[in-house]
Amino acid sequence: MPDITDYKLNKIFTAPVGELTAEQEELLSEVKAVRTTPRDSRFPSQNQANHCWNRYNEWLLCMKTTNSEEGCKTMRHLAAKICPTIWTDKWDEERGEGTFAGIKTEE
Repeated sequence: MPDITDYKLNKIFTAPVGELTAEQEELLSEVKAVRTTPRDSRFPSQNQANHCWNRYNEWLLCMKTTNSEEGCKTMRHLAAKICPTIWTDKWDEERGEGTFAGIKTEE
C-alpha cells in the first residue's frame, strides 16, 4: 500500500521543473502563492456561508477602524477566497447604495 505522503498536493511543486520562460516562472510563482482562507473553528460544519459572511464583515471592520485599504488587503483576499463572487459583488453593490445589512464603513 502506498504511503499517504505520496498523495499530498504540495508534492506537485517538489519535482524539478525544466527550463521555463520568464512568463512561465511568473505564472508558476502565482500558482504556488494561491491560498484559501484558513479553517476557522467558529464554523465547524461544511456549510461555510456564515464563515463567508464573517470574513467579509471582518474586512469591513478592518477598513472602518484603520481606513487603510492596503492594510486590509489580506482580509479582503480571505473573504474573496471563501465567498462566491456573486455574493461579494452583490454586497459591494449594496454598500455603494447604502443598503448593506452588515458593517457600515461610512457614516
